[in-house]
Amino acid sequence: MSIKSLYNKHREVLSYLIFGVLTTAVSLGVYYGCTHTFLDPEDPGQLQAANVLSWIISVTFAYIVNRKYVFKSKNKNILVEAAGFFGARLVTLGIDMGLMFLFVTTFHMNDKIAKIIVQLVIIASNYLISKFLIFRKKE
Repeated sequence: MSIKSLYNKHREVLSYLIFGVLTTAVSLGVYYGCTHTFLDPEDPGQLQAANVLSWIISVTFAYIVNRKYVFKSKNKNILVEAAGFFGARLVTLGIDMGLMFLFVTTFHMNDKIAKIIVQLVIIASNYLISKFLIFRKKE
């Protein structure tokens, strides 16, 4: 099996992973850009503002690249599709926070290990929700 046929067979998942890495880079770049220029991470409100800005910009980037390159959506109702995407990401953000609380606060797991486990759950959840709910192909 050639590399090209292997890529074609798994294009969607590979694209999702590649753009996921880029989305993470956008998220971290925005967060660090904010906290190193105009927001003070020592101030709890400004720290959360940087986190929220980072989330909004990275999820917007993720929606655009998932729509165009990963799932190749042709849905003409972009606002409904985008709202569903953002809503789903809010749900998985809640799952992320809940699992981190459960693992770290309740079970006293190391937060770095817990974050890796939780991120694997979130990546898989976001992919499945995007594939089967947000960007599903119409019959």
